[in-house]
Amino acid sequence: MIRLSKLKPYVMVAPALSFFLMFFIYPIFYMIRLSVTSWNFISPQKEFIGFNNYIELFTSEEFYQVLYNTLIYTVLTVGFSLVLAVLLALWLNKQGTLYNIVQGAIFSPYIISLVSVALLWLWMMDPQYGLLNVVLELMGLPKSLWLTHPNTALFSLVIVGVWKVLGYNTLIVMAGLQSIPKDIYEAAELDESNKWTTFYKITLPMLSPTIFFLLIVSTISSFQVFDTVQVMTQGGPINSTNMLVYYIFQYGFDFFKIGYASAAGVVLLVIVGIMTIFHFMFLSKHVYYR
Repeated sequence: MIRLSKLKPYVMVAPALSFFLMFFIYPIFYMIRLSVTSWNFISPQKEFIGFNNYIELFTSEEFYQVLYNTLIYTVLTVGFSLVLAVLLALWLNKQGTLYNIVQGAIFSPYIISLVSVALLWLWMMDPQYGLLNVVLELMGLPKSLWLTHPNTALFSLVIVGVWKVLGYNTLIVMAGLQSIPKDIYEAAELDESNKWTTFYKITLPMLSPTIFFLLIVSTISSFQVFDTVQVMTQGGPINSTNMLVYYIFQYGFDFFKIGYASAAGVVLLVIVGIMTIFHFMFLSKHVYYR
């Protein structure tokens, strides 16, 4: 009986642990193994070629362009979505029918599938008949080519990415705002603290765990962007919107260079890991936990 009771915790976690090992750990090791082989996805033979795939990867100008696109997309999407989420949450953190309607409207994009979102914005950003250019014309501004020009295509994807996650981020920040004790604000009022000082000295530090969580999640999510690139641009024009995950998909399933695509996947894994460690080592020092 004693032995059975000791085994009970291991038996209970076994299904979840098996799932984790099968669908997370094993694919990582299998990808690392494939990255040192040459395989076309059809032949049963996988030829061992050492680090040739990595050498080809790091001597490819196309790969550096893709890496640059992914970093710019991540920085802009995460930065804009967090700043706008904090501003919107501060405005919406009130009681009233109007605020409830706006909250629902802002959150609704998050529950729509990414493919539907991409198709909607594809129509809105049409250079000839799109709604956004109609609005620009009404405001007396010149039309934009949006997704069809290399200078504006990446920023257009950033707009879609920010619009998609803004509702979720705002909802999480609002939850963080509502967890701040009211008596702290009452004490600040007694000290005649102005709004900016109250925000900088009280609200922002108390929100720092929430913002830190969103920063980690949003960064990892932005590095994995695929759906909008696949539906809206296919990496074009002139490779200006190609991202790492779409690049891996292209080489794996369009060009059948599984080893090369796996090497790019390993690089993506390492970058995301380094960025996550960086966040925890340096930015977590500025997070205030009660």
